[in-house]
Amino acid sequence: MRTQAEKAAAFQELHRRPGTFIIPNPWDAGTARLLASLGAGATDLPTNGDLENCGADEPEAAAEMIRRASEAGCVGGSIEDYTGDPANPIYGFNLAVERVYAAVEMAKSLPIPFVLTARAEALIHGSVDLDDTIKRLQAFEQAGADVLYAPGLKDLETIRTVVSSVTKPVNVVMTHADPSITAADLAALGVKRISVGGSLSRFVLNAFMGAAREMAERGAFTFVGGNPPWKELLDQFSKGSSVP
Repeated sequence: MRTQAEKAAAFQELHRRPGTFIIPNPWDAGTARLLASLGAGATDLPTNGDLENCGADEPEAAAEMIRRASEAGCVGGSIEDYTGDPANPIYGFNLAVERVYAAVEMAKSLPIPFVLTARAEALIHGSVDLDDTIKRLQAFEQAGADVLYAPGLKDLETIRTVVSSVTKPVNVVMTHADPSITAADLAALGVKRISVGGSLSRFVLNAFMGAAREMAERGAFTFVGGNPPWKELLDQFSKGSSVP
């Protein structure tokens, strides 16, 4: 089993080496093991935490979540400018930057390296002001964030504009993007990291609901025909728990 320091080094190297990589976003331990069985990432590979607003408005209090995430075994995590309040969803510019700066300082103080991602969330909370999002990402870069992330980028031209506006690695989440976009398309634009948020889990839950509706509405069970044998799934769980 890799040590946390070894995982941290591996995660940093993913961001430094040429090319693009995918974070597949497992939603629980079981899906993490299944993804690990495919070589994608999970239990014995680097874990990056979606820490949302880090549980606090005040910069130093929010930065404490970075320390706690590291102590829990994460080698990376995010801080975002979404407040959690639908009536006032985005922190003011100055406070948002101060929060990133405090998180950066905390990450730098940790005994094990921590890849800090700073997220500008306005585009998924009603804003269409790309210039403001870019301004925030540039400020987060100046504050020392390792990775920059603006969920809500939908097309290649917009993604190109954002990537060309900063020098730090950019994460693009496919949850909101044109689904015809490929990893190769994003790599050509200089995107470093691709994520899918909760899309895999929503896909599975949607299939579950489809099967349930088939039983409830039609009294039919055709969905069972596409299921793999239990042994195949259990073998994948076992394989995913022993990734070197």
